[in-house]
Amino acid sequence: MTTDDLANRFGYHPANTEDKRQAHEDVRAYCRELAGYLNDALPDGREKSLAITNLETVMFWSNAAIARNA
Repeated sequence: MTTDDLANRFGYHPANTEDKRQAHEDVRAYCRELAGYLNDALPDGREKSLAITNLETVMFWSNAAIARNA
């Protein structure tokens, strides 16, 4: 990895355009909607917990993709 790659991975990436702010909000809204569905549709247990946890991971990486890339 280069120094620039590390700086990009660990730097702060503000949502400095309305398009980026909206994209972040859309990702959060769709993930929240799916989380609600999964919470209602799946029986409680380890698998449901993992599904919700992995959905949080999806949200994180999706927002990282929006923030880190032009």
